[in-house]
Amino acid sequence: MNHRMKFLAGSLALLTSPAPPANAWGCKGHQTVALITERHLTPEGRQMVQKLLGDNPIDPKLRRWCGNATTDLMVDASTWPDDVRNERNNGPWHYIDIPRGKHNGSLEPVCGTEGCVTRAIEEQRAILKDKSADPLKRAEAIRYLIHFVGDLHQPLHAINNADNGGNCVAVKYFHHEALSNPLHPEHEDFSPNLHQIWDTEIVERDMEISNPHRYADELDEKFRVESATWEAAGIRVDNWAWESHERAESAVYDAFPEKIGIEPDLKLKSCAENNHMGKRMFERHLAVGDAYQVSAAKAAETGLAEAGVRLAMILNDAAKTNP
Repeated sequence: MNHRMKFLAGSLALLTSPAPPANAWGCKGHQTVALITERHLTPEGRQMVQKLLGDNPIDPKLRRWCGNATTDLMVDASTWPDDVRNERNNGPWHYIDIPRGKHNGSLEPVCGTEGCVTRAIEEQRAILKDKSADPLKRAEAIRYLIHFVGDLHQPLHAINNADNGGNCVAVKYFHHEALSNPLHPEHEDFSPNLHQIWDTEIVERDMEISNPHRYADELDEKFRVESATWEAAGIRVDNWAWESHERAESAVYDAFPEKIGIEPDLKLKSCAENNHMGKRMFERHLAVGDAYQVSAAKAAETGLAEAGVRLAMILNDAAKTNP
């Protein structure tokens, strides 16, 4: 099957799938975050998580984008918010559109009326910490937190360059040419794109033969010293967003082989907007290979490890008997 036929087959599958167009870190990345978190839970934190998730299971009839073959409740929970993204209409909760070129200040103006990932994390923290709240809501809060803390540490979920978080930036990734969606060419969607390779391809290529369990072990050991520093800094969600944003500036855009300029501060409904952003980027024939992969993988590893440790901090804090 040639590349264009593969893209067509994938596009047809997406039409019948409830999955969103971009899942930060992909299945294996989110699962890795959950597994790192498990290694940093206190006994109180582990007991709270296991009881709430075990007593309030995910609907077995729900179609799971990443499958539900795992018996690990946190790993299984890590991708649930994407499975209910359309049903719950929670799309804006997965990211925050901090304009490229902005480096400090309050995040409230960029959060939007429909919410954003930083606000969602704080709201779900409050639900989880309220021990009088509905146990089902607290279990869902855990699932949201596992996913959203991971989302926040995917750099392209904390930046916008009038390109829908990189979704409008067509990229040839190694030998995989960027191809247009044949079902809706007017949308100017291409695959691979910058967001897609950061979600999935960069991480999974870095994993090589590892599975999420082995990868989590490797990252937890690699960042053992840094973990103590992250824990000492405490829970500072807005700071984490700014760190992720700065990582997007340096490791995603500035590290690109060809300069990608700063676009107007716009939120697009389609890649055909912003003077045909999708087409403009496609016509530049942007491509990345080994050099970008090596640099990006280092940044992705840091983000995954940070997310795992920081998520554990949030869960441990919520589980304290006397907060």
